[in-house]
Amino acid sequence: MPSFFRVLRRTLTTMSQQGDYSVAFVTIDKMEIAKKLAAGLVKEKHAACVNIIPGLISVYEWEGKINEDPELLLKIKTATSKVDDVIKYVRENHPYDVAEVISFKIDNGNPPYLKWIDEVVGTKPKI
Repeated sequence: MPSFFRVLRRTLTTMSQQGDYSVAFVTIDKMEIAKKLAAGLVKEKHAACVNIIPGLISVYEWEGKINEDPELLLKIKTATSKVDDVIKYVRENHPYDVAEVISFKIDNGNPPYLKWIDEVVGTKPKI
């Protein structure tokens, strides 16, 4: 029976974590601004970690024209409850007229990493 309780505990732990965490994506054209946005998000406790990924080429329509531009991608790890704060911060600090900020809920992840996100962004107390 002990294995039953281990499986039950793991299942309940995983269920409680589904949807509690999100990854948001933001594109930007300059490294200097990407670093400023990333640092601000972490400093303000809106995100636990932001990866800056260079080398994107974005193809999009803007004002009736097809554009192709180099960009960087910010991959922002946070609690789902903080996504609105991330969006607000980016909108207030991003130079684009319409900043891309999209997010996806994390269905599963390494429990110690997810716990760390909670601790950093202040959604759950440190134990």
